[in-house]
Amino acid sequence: MKKFIFTLGTTAILSAGFAGGASASGNDTYQVQKGDTLWSIAQNHDVSVDELKDANNLTSTIIHPEQNLNVSIIKEITHKVERGDTLWSISQKYGVTVEQIKAWNGLGNDLIIPGQVFAIETSGGSQAVAQPAPAPKAEPVQEAAPAPKEEPAEQPAPEAEQKQEPAQEAAAPAPQPEPAKEEQPAEQSQQSGKQLTVEATAYTASCEGCSGVTATGVDLKANPNQKVIAVDPSVIPLGSKVYVEGYGEAIAADTGGAIKGNKIDVFVPAQADAEQWGRKTVNITVLD
Repeated sequence: MKKFIFTLGTTAILSAGFAGGASASGNDTYQVQKGDTLWSIAQNHDVSVDELKDANNLTSTIIHPEQNLNVSIIKEITHKVERGDTLWSISQKYGVTVEQIKAWNGLGNDLIIPGQVFAIETSGGSQAVAQPAPAPKAEPVQEAAPAPKEEPAEQPAPEAEQKQEPAQEAAAPAPQPEPAKEEQPAEQSQQSGKQLTVEATAYTASCEGCSGVTATGVDLKANPNQKVIAVDPSVIPLGSKVYVEGYGEAIAADTGGAIKGNKIDVFVPAQADAEQWGRKTVNITVLD
């Protein structure tokens, strides 16, 4: 009998036995197809080329189409029982049954202890691969120590939650935000007065040929920070105080040839400010 030995983890020993040069379990055969090689067949059936040669009394790797090859090879591995193992979990790990393990190892009951070594047989090149087994049935290994309880460590959690509750109650009354000073002009816009939606542009007193003096006599060059708008007097009387959205409170102190109807021109100190303002639609309130 020929033996092939290798290790599985630290305790598994694989052996293959063949009768008449090789022994096969069952009548599992594979018919060689065109393009097959002994190596490809060995890979597909999870065995080695040497095992196939021995199982089929081959003296070389030459094979022919329609040739029937025996690919059913008995393999035996061993499993060393570890703490927490049961016969059921071991059977699930290697894809066999509990009764097979008991028969292979002459067991009369289901009791196992750590350190025992069991023979596990597989056939047809299906090597045992460790798989995560489902929850084991009630077949505990002797000397298995109960898992330590962790309940005391979790008990402080409710106390921590109770301590947090007073803090949450203390933080419940949220301070009421005070109106920002920046919002005061918006409040002015809500005062009684004539409200209009107008098209607003911007102008400066630094243009070429401009005197810088408004229609009502305000010298804008001498007062570059003065809030002044140009209006159509038939819509907004000259001298009126007007609140302009995005500009603030201004005096209707100027006119313009293009300022007709619901149009205004807001004064800004520099040309860059006028370009930034551009042309926009704004709401205004004529305060008086």
